[in-house]
Amino acid sequence: MLSSTSSTSSASSVSQQLLNTMNGTSSSSSTTSSSSSTGSSSASDLQTTFLKLLVTQLQNQDPTNPMDSSQMTSQLAQINTVSGISQLNTTLTSLASQLQAGQNAQSSLLIGQNVLVPGTSAIVSSGKSPGFGVELTSAATDVQVTIKDSSGNLVNTIDLGAQSAGTIPVSWTPTDSSGKTLSDGTYTISAAATVGGKTSSVTTLSGEQVLSVIQQSSGTTGLRLSDGSTVDATSVAAIL
Repeated sequence: MLSSTSSTSSASSVSQQLLNTMNGTSSSSSTTSSSSSTGSSSASDLQTTFLKLLVTQLQNQDPTNPMDSSQMTSQLAQINTVSGISQLNTTLTSLASQLQAGQNAQSSLLIGQNVLVPGTSAIVSSGKSPGFGVELTSAATDVQVTIKDSSGNLVNTIDLGAQSAGTIPVSWTPTDSSGKTLSDGTYTISAAATVGGKTSSVTTLSGEQVLSVIQQSSGTTGLRLSDGSTVDATSVAAIL
């Protein structure tokens, strides 16, 4: 009788431990430490605890009303599912890390390249410019780009004519409306498109050189550009 009482107590203890592990809770302050410990256990530990509970139940079952084997099979399948999900999460985490490393390696090929990213500036250095671009959501019968200096003075207007929808890189020789070479500096660009007889502003793209590749606080890949800014690698619209 003493042995039976001890086994029953053990079953109760193991059962409560399993429930605490699965639910992440504790029934009293005296079990808080145990619950916290088992809550961080691996799926393998959870499976071992479950099997201990199952064996204890089998040892203390009513001989006249034994456990249904189908229930035991179902319970084992459930605990194996929990273990499988844990292993799947580990695999996906590893895969995500590998994909991120691969993206960083590919992005490193952009170092030293000129790219188009969302922006309103056009840089002139040593009389040259990496150019700029515009992005159209639909085809336009005419696209005009306006270029202003740092003081807001209009220096040139470029007519791109009719353009299809999409990203449109613009190779720009930095000159004013009279053909004179512009001085080095940063100029502001804006664009307007005529669609269906109506004129509306469109998104402009700045031409920048990629100086380095960094990992941002969010874990994504970032590109540090020649103007000192950092953009997400996915924001690159074109490589010039």
